[in-house]
Amino acid sequence: MRTKTLAATAGLLLTATLLTAPSEAATKGITINFLGRFTTGAVGVGASEITAYDPRTRRVFVVNAQDGTVDILDIKHPTQPKKVGTLATPGANSVAVHDGLVAVAQQAAVKTDPGVVSLFEARSGKKLYQVTVGALPDMLTFTPDGKKVLVANEGEPDSYCAGAVDPEGSVSVIDVRKGTVKTAGFAAYIGKEDQLRAKGVRIFGPNANAAQDIEPEYITTDGDLAWVSLQENNALAIIDVHSAKVKDIVPLGLKDHSLPGNGLDASDRDGKIDIRPRPLVKGMYMPDAVASYQARGRTYIVTANEGDARDWPCFAEEVRVKDLNLAHPDAANLKKDAELGRLTVTVTSPKDANGATTEVHAFGGRSISIRNAAGALVWDSGDQIEQLIAQKLPAYFNADHGDNNSFDTRSDNKGPEPEGVAIGKVKGRTYAFAGLERVGGIVAFDISDPNKGTIATYVNSRDFTGNVQAGTAGDVGPEGVLFVPASDSPTHKPLLIVGNEISGTTAIYEIR
Repeated sequence: MRTKTLAATAGLLLTATLLTAPSEAATKGITINFLGRFTTGAVGVGASEITAYDPRTRRVFVVNAQDGTVDILDIKHPTQPKKVGTLATPGANSVAVHDGLVAVAQQAAVKTDPGVVSLFEARSGKKLYQVTVGALPDMLTFTPDGKKVLVANEGEPDSYCAGAVDPEGSVSVIDVRKGTVKTAGFAAYIGKEDQLRAKGVRIFGPNANAAQDIEPEYITTDGDLAWVSLQENNALAIIDVHSAKVKDIVPLGLKDHSLPGNGLDASDRDGKIDIRPRPLVKGMYMPDAVASYQARGRTYIVTANEGDARDWPCFAEEVRVKDLNLAHPDAANLKKDAELGRLTVTVTSPKDANGATTEVHAFGGRSISIRNAAGALVWDSGDQIEQLIAQKLPAYFNADHGDNNSFDTRSDNKGPEPEGVAIGKVKGRTYAFAGLERVGGIVAFDISDPNKGTIATYVNSRDFTGNVQAGTAGDVGPEGVLFVPASDSPTHKPLLIVGNEISGTTAIYEIR
């Protein structure tokens, strides 16, 4: 193990840690080096979120939710990216690029109304056409051949009060050449809610049927099948791309935090780092971003297990453990703030016949996972991410992204919060690069063997001596993570391009 301190820019903390055996370092190790950033100057308003890259023009397209645009950055010289234009895209949530085409998902002014996807030329910025899709298109991606664009229409409600509008979730399949749209919906599951619940799929929105309750979040595809994270439902939908039909909904199960290696720090009020197995606690994986890759001729899905709770007028599912009636002989001790009392869990946690909670379900897995093409769990990183941050940034362990003086404040709720993930090959090996939304930074896992992922390196270009709200804290709140292979890179080495939602910055790193 060795730690390399990188050249600092404007006093930023830039460290990358190589966690490989010395004998393997020369052939398998990687480092991630900060190259440069573009700063919008807008903090905490989503001015830099999802990124996409066009290798022909060496341009990065960045969703700027604050301005309702997609910013166009020239990165021919990635140490000094510069803004060269914008695309007018009100309500933009996601952007993707393929073969000179830019696709942008845009929600309607009233988010429960149908949204649109707009297609632009990457070089000229000219708008080609737009099509109507489902409500709240949250993420989109091209198929590998570029012939189709798939869109996750989340379909969130405006509330759960009487008279609320709750559109159905769906996945739109757009034929790029024809400009036509097919919709993979979930209406076939209406009336089968109890069957889904029995399988472990979370269907729990008040008065919502299955089609309304299912909320597609993120998509990965091989062109024939698509795997769609249903974050709030703790499930994965598998879709036939050609027919635009849902083939299956797979529950993702629960992570047992009472097992060694699956521990977590559950308290933000104990003033210390305390990662250990916890009784009663099970984590709902609830991934945000998903990505896929091939290993040994088989397809595997990588998930960033962020976690997300529903919090709407007339229904909010978050509750602290100390406010529950626990069915456990040591309940009084477990409900102390230094134990489980502060941990944020769901009110839908299972109960016995007397209404006492028999186990508590926490949001997210604080991990990344690998699953096979059928959705079965192959490997999970356990508590490795929290352990990594405890080792490398102990003074900022489980810090929040809104305040540099926030040691341990996220331990009660999702910890480092892995959100974005990208997959790429470097030196013949396959890596997953996961962004940690709260404490910041990118952790790389070597996933060449899907059954045994290992941490390879970690980089964090957040400046903990600066001020987040003043915009002097470097890169904070990584949202979208993008891998650029060496063959497409202006430096001829692989790049990571990261949109940082809180700092409003787009950071560029080189992988060596």
